[in-house]
Amino acid sequence: MVAYVLRHNEHFLIDPKDPVWQHYQLFKWWLLPHGLAGACVLLLGPMQFSDRLRQCFARLHRVVGRFYIAGVFTAAPLGFYIQHFQERTGATRSFSIAAALDATLWMLTTSIALVFILKGKVQQHRQWMTRSFAVALVFLEVRVILGVTGWERIPGADETVVWICVGFPIFLADAVLQWQELRRNRPIAAKAQAASAIG
Repeated sequence: MVAYVLRHNEHFLIDPKDPVWQHYQLFKWWLLPHGLAGACVLLLGPMQFSDRLRQCFARLHRVVGRFYIAGVFTAAPLGFYIQHFQERTGATRSFSIAAALDATLWMLTTSIALVFILKGKVQQHRQWMTRSFAVALVFLEVRVILGVTGWERIPGADETVVWICVGFPIFLADAVLQWQELRRNRPIAAKAQAASAIG
């Protein structure tokens, strides 16, 4: 998804003569910290879900986690701020509200995950980190859906897709968590069945 979005949507980042820069002129200097922080989150996030990394390199896991949290609290408010400038150049207020909601959800889920790990509640921490990363993926999901389906050429479709993607990640994260719970419980149930059959 990252490669697709870079090629399809963010190609102007490596071409200073791209006419798209005229649109971003008002807030172009905010794009750099927002983009770097967001990229940090998207690239480092998957590492945090590796059991092997967490068990074998606990210190690295904690360091990466700190970078992830710093990335969220940089990218999220800047994303909303940039959308505020977009509204001044013609984007609808609905996009600004969606950006504010997305930024709030992202920071809230990350904050809850942080509180849980500070209290030593690892399982709850992992659950909320899953939700946090699901919200982080909204940026990619919107662009991939619009680009692959061609809906970006349909007036108003981008607004609908943005709102669906903002509302969808928490549901998706909880579905993943429930699936993981089922997989964890299956071997336990099988062992219990085998033990009762032997007994």
